[in-house]
Amino acid sequence: MKRMCALAKVSRAGFYHRWGAAPGLDRDVELRDAIQRIALESPSYGWPRMTRELQRRGWAGNHKRVYRLMREDNLLCLRRRKFVVPTDSNHSLPVYPNLARAMTLTGVDQLWVADITYIRLLWEFVYLAVILDGFSRKVIGWALGRSLEDELTIAALRMAIDRRGPKPGLVHHSDRGVRYASRDYTDRLRAHGMVISMSRKGNPYDNAIAESFIKTLKYEEVYREDDRDLAEARASIGRFLEQVYNEERLHSALDYRPPAEFERSLTPAWGAPPRLSGTTVRVQESAR
Repeated sequence: MKRMCALAKVSRAGFYHRWGAAPGLDRDVELRDAIQRIALESPSYGWPRMTRELQRRGWAGNHKRVYRLMREDNLLCLRRRKFVVPTDSNHSLPVYPNLARAMTLTGVDQLWVADITYIRLLWEFVYLAVILDGFSRKVIGWALGRSLEDELTIAALRMAIDRRGPKPGLVHHSDRGVRYASRDYTDRLRAHGMVISMSRKGNPYDNAIAESFIKTLKYEEVYREDDRDLAEARASIGRFLEQVYNEERLHSALDYRPPAEFERSLTPAWGAPPRLSGTTVRVQESAR
């Protein structure tokens, strides 16, 4: 046997590994098919998120095998593009200290993070204001419109309040933009017992959760669609936020679970107050 393997230029282990295998059988064909189906549903999934999604669907392939198959099929994520966030912090309105960076969250509705961005459509520009829960990363309020007037951010805030009914003491964190510093907006926050927190000047990492979400939205939805106008954008972005992002997309910060599923798995101890400390582990990590 040793001489036969030497003549055939195969190892003995390789010979026994292939003994009895069906001719031409691709051991990866079924897993490759599953990966391609998931890639069609979620084109932006890289190999870590793809591996976890496969495991959720009952597959046992390890990450090295998944990476190899995705590389061979050219399914690894596309390179990301830079974009500009429309933050206007040149104003004389009051600004507030960053309280979020000293919080260690223990449940939902302790910290909300807000942000606003522009979206380029085929025929026009529109703007999206969004509010996420800092603990679960779930989108709880959003509004899309043609104008950057205060009503846009107020509409997103109103949706979040109507959905969650927060208790007094919740920290609302945003950048220092004029839309979040305006009297109309801050008066509404105080009226609902919220504590105002803002990022430090010129420090995007202070609002990392919201910034990272905006990137996800751009790369996984906006750049892949060709919406012509506000009506089309509202339908497609609304579907992405409510169905794909909240209900389906695996989130690495949540042990690769969607935000809605993560919230459903929490115990009734959600309402425990957050701890204030010098650590920034929960709040500062990005929403990958």
